[in-house]
Amino acid sequence: MFEIKTGTTTSKSEQYAELVEQARGMLAGEPSLIANAANFSALVFHTLPDFNWAGFYLYDGNELVVGPFQGKPACIRIALGRGVCGKAAQTRETQLVHDVNAFDGHIACDAASQSEIVVPLVKADGTLLGVWDVDSPSVGRFDDEDRAGMEALCAVFMNAVNAQS
Repeated sequence: MFEIKTGTTTSKSEQYAELVEQARGMLAGEPSLIANAANFSALVFHTLPDFNWAGFYLYDGNELVVGPFQGKPACIRIALGRGVCGKAAQTRETQLVHDVNAFDGHIACDAASQSEIVVPLVKADGTLLGVWDVDSPSVGRFDDEDRAGMEALCAVFMNAVNAQS
């Protein structure tokens, strides 16, 4: 059984480095996208502090559809270009939003969410898999260290996806 290790590290970058290693071990050799996405969501949600939602929106060829996640029920479908997730999917650039209330077009699936980071997930062949979305009830929860850490975690996830393709 996989056990989530709660960090004894002090810095945010050390927390992410430890989490990357845990994710790599957890995903190794598992071919199921859904199983990996579910466990990845749980690992991140229960390891890092001050989140109220962490999960996936998967691209179905037309729009983003909610996938495995941890948190309250979420919006089911998001159009490309709409909200933070849709913008990340459309631009294929990580979106780090200090205050969601200041983000034009923000979709409030949970009114408690105050900041958000969304990382686009692109397969090795260049096709869009979806996005990794994390929300916090605190304004300014995410910074450039979180961007680097979340992108590193998503690289591990996508390496597992690409290994099974």
